[in-house]
Amino acid sequence: MLSKKVPFVTFRTRVRDESIEGPNPFRWEDKTSDDYFKGKKVVLFSLPGAFTPTCSTYQLPDFEKLFEEFKAEGVDEIYCISVNDAFVMNAWAKAQGVENVKVIPDGSGEFTRKMGMLVAKDNLGFGMRSWRYGAVINDGIVEQWFEEEGFSDNCESDPYGVSSPQNILEKLRAAKVQAA
Repeated sequence: MLSKKVPFVTFRTRVRDESIEGPNPFRWEDKTSDDYFKGKKVVLFSLPGAFTPTCSTYQLPDFEKLFEEFKAEGVDEIYCISVNDAFVMNAWAKAQGVENVKVIPDGSGEFTRKMGMLVAKDNLGFGMRSWRYGAVINDGIVEQWFEEEGFSDNCESDPYGVSSPQNILEKLRAAKVQAA
């Protein structure tokens, strides 16, 4: 996975637009892989679903809490991607109170499939979802890869640790020391 270019896909997002009146001031906006990854260093983390326990209790909140520490290591953005639509991802980000981590809706799972991380989670009633992973991506190229163990369809467990923000931050710092 290292040195692999992220796949080029178009994401259907919903963005706030103050010119729209009413209770739902959002409009559709297409964003591409280039919009998210070109010309910057980012941490991308993927998870099985918004509002799910591990993702909501640990993964997303901890990336949010550690945002400034990631910035200090040269990371421009932190993105959370999931095979959920824009409505769900936006509602989850709002419910979690995130201000620094940006969510990417991969509603059809196209990006996740092209990354080789799409798995069946029918045993949980989810359908096709993302395996949990993280990546450090520099100008669209995967520099570091953090995939949870046991990649498989209908996995009985939900491994979490390798893709935790604490582990990714530790590896970023170690790589910086090694390069010095």
